Amino acid sequence: MIFTELNEDNYMMFAIKNYSNLHASTKDDFFDDMKRFKYIKRLLRRYKKTGILKYSLVINHFIIIYNIFQDAATPLLFFKIDKDLWPVMKSFIVYLNRLPEFPKCYIHDIPVDENCHRSLQLIYDEKE
Repeated sequence: MIFTELNEDNYMMFAIKNYSNLHASTKDDFFDDMKRFKYIKRLLRRYKKTGILKYSLVINHFIIIYNIFQDAATPLLFFKIDKDLWPVMKSFIVYLNRLPEFPKCYIHDIPVDENCHRSLQLIYDEKE
């Protein structure tokens, strides 16, 4: 199956096709991993509402998602997360160096959330 565009009818098949969690053995494991998109969405929404963000928790969810979905994680994230949260989400994707260079598309035109991006650099670059 070739995926030219993710939509409600095919995103689950796209996720299954790109799922590679070596520790998962059941469909429940797959659905538990899919819940991470919801967790990220909830944390980013809370940030938009209150200005408070649990950076380490969000980064952990992103890392796990990228580990189990590899390059398919980026389109899945942009499909599953609301558009008003994209700048914050893109800040994490850029910080983790997971924004694909090619092909150029609408994702590259989305601005990063400057406060989030600056905070990520301050928090994590200090630790190194």
